[in-house]
Parts: sequence; structure tokens; C-alpha cells
Amino acid sequence: MNHHEMIKIASEAALIAGEEIMNIYNDSKIIDFENKKDNSPLTKADKASNSVISKILKKTKIEIISEEKKITKYDKRKKWKYYWLIDPLDGTKEFIKKNGEFTVNIALIKNNLPYIGIVYCPTFKTLYWNDPKTGSYKKHIDNIVKLKKRKELNFKDSNLRVVTSRSHMNKETEGFLTKLNNPKIVPVGSSLKILFLAENKADIYPRYGPTMEWDTAAAHAIANGSNVKLFNTNYESEISYNKKNLLNPFFVAYP
Repeated sequence: MNHHEMIKIASEAALIAGEEIMNIYNDSKIIDFENKKDNSPLTKADKASNSVISKILKKTKIEIISEEKKITKYDKRKKWKYYWLIDPLDGTKEFIKKNGEFTVNIALIKNNLPYIGIVYCPTFKTLYWNDPKTGSYKKHIDNIVKLKKRKELNFKDSNLRVVTSRSHMNKETEGFLTKLNNPKIVPVGSSLKILFLAENKADIYPRYGPTMEWDTAAAHAIANGSNVKLFNTNYESEISYNKKNLLNPFFVAYP
């Protein structure tokens, strides 16, 4: 199965999962949820999306890691060359708030790095993906646009557009902002933060708070296709995947 077929199957999974999510979103005035062990919320939509995606991706015969599934032990998964990494509903807090800023994230990881990413935002009917050979793309309804390559960022520029989380601002992020020249704050939820950089709607995304690998992988692949990198805070290397602990280090994303 080549990468074009992988993109097609994963895109189909994301779109159908998005329909399931929107059925619950539109039928509920108030979103019911339960808290998981890490105190993060879990809804019917998370479960429905995970079920759909897992079923469709099984036809690829590639292993899956999902936020909503029991994680395979590291001794086994560390040997995987390829695997799917999914977040069935990224931005569950935004889903509960009903502000529309949530996504379906599906990534294909190759040798512990993001290879293919599919992100679907069902409220906006917008699908993002990357082809590892040709770049990154955005499809809204039937209109397909190739995302342009970003030029290298100059941190000394004024009025840089800085993406921040709607739900996770902290002192470390505020400290980072003080080092910039009159930054413009762009608050947004879910993996849309990374995609804003890929689309040239923002310039930098400092993340000095916890994220898991499935939160970033799909958008990371798409961002790379637009020359946007997710650097460790030492600015020397990008974050990697399939670690023993699936918690990401803090990172700064920029072109």
C-alpha cells in the first residue's frame, strides 16, 4: 500500500469520524462528559470517533496508538517502523464549550517521525493533509489549496503573530511573550494552533505546557510540509514520537 492510498484511507476515516462527532455536537445543547484518570474530559464523541477511525484504519494492517485505546507496551511498539497515531477528538474542552475549535487528528508515524498527517475540522468542513513528497494541502468543501512554504522566521521582527491556547495559558508562555517585540496574540484551540502556522495565519507557537504525542503528530506532519518545525526548547532538534513516555517535551513551533 503506497502513501497515496494511506492518505485516502486516513482522510476517509477523518471525514466519517467528523460526521459522527457533529451528530452528537448538533443534537446536544449541553455536552455531557466524564473525567479520565488524568482529569481530562471524555465524551460520547471521543468514543464514537475512535471506533470509526480504528475500524477503517484496520484495513491498512498497521498498528494503532490512540488516546482512547490501551497503549501497547513500549518493549513491543519500539520495534514498529510504521504506526498510526490518532486523537479521535482533539480539543475536547472546546467541543464541550461548543466554540467549534476541535479536530480529528490522524498521523502515520515512520521511524518515530511524523510522515503523513490528516486533520479534519468538522465544524468548518475543512480537511488538511500532507503528501510527504509534494507538500501540504487544505480542502474546504471542494476547493483544494496547496499551502505555501513559509520563509524562515526572524525573532527580532515586530508584531509577530503568536498562537496561544484558549485553555492552557501559563507563566512560562507569558515569559516567552515578553522577549518578543510587540507580539500579536492569536488564541485558538486544538491542533488548529499548529495549522495556523502552516497556513501563514500565525508566526510562532510556544508550548510550555503538557501535550501528548497524539495531540501534535498529524498537524506536525502538515506543518513540516510548509517548512514549519516543532523544535524542542533548546532549538536544536524537533520533537520525536513513540517514546517510552508519550508526553511531549515543551516545544516552540515556527518556520
